[in-house]
Formats: sequence, structure tokens, C-alpha cells
Amino acid sequence: MARLRALCLALPETEERETWDLPTFRVRGKIFAMAPGAGGDIAVWCKAPPGAQQVLVGADADRFFAPPYLGPKGWVGMRLHLLPDWAEVTELVRRSYRLVAPKRLVVQADEPRKDSEETA
Repeated sequence: MARLRALCLALPETEERETWDLPTFRVRGKIFAMAPGAGGDIAVWCKAPPGAQQVLVGADADRFFAPPYLGPKGWVGMRLHLLPDWAEVTELVRRSYRLVAPKRLVVQADEPRKDSEETA
């Protein structure tokens, strides 16, 4: 959960709020990621572009699923207790952020960080 939290909160103007007894991550009040689960069954739910949920769940139903309540709206869930590929988790979260955030913030989020430029 700590790694997911850090990933979400690194995006511009993101905040964490507990809603429905679970952590939600928002940009300007709009939810782009949720982290339901208890114990070892942690997952992340993210907004996805049309058709992405079917592709991901169809490709790997052990890792991806249609979350309750938001699944019918196209959101996708990814189980994190199965030793996830964090590059894939990052892409899922960032894509969800891009779908929800204002364009100015999306541009900011996509700009390379100074610290990564200096090490490159």
C-alpha cells in the first residue's frame, strides 16, 4: 500500500481521502484510483479508456478484474498481492490520472522530472 500511495501522491495536485472506508486518490476532487482490500488482498481500481477493461481482464483474469460498482463504467481492478509488475501498475495509475485530471495537470505530470534528467 505504501508504494501505491507514493505513486499516486507523486502526481500533480493529488490528495488521498478515505471514502467508503478505503483510500481514494483524487485530483481536484475527482477520484482516479481506489485501494480496496484488507490484509493481503490489496488491489487498485482505476478509471480506464473504453475497451481497456475487457482487454486486460481477457488477457489475464488472475490479475485484472471488473471491480464492483465501477466495473460497469469501465474501471479496471488490478490485484497487488500477486507480486505486481510496478511498471504496469504505474502505467495503469497514470493513465487513469490522465483521464480525470485537467489538461494543464496532465502536461505537468508527463513532463520529465529534473532528478531523472540529471541521472540520465
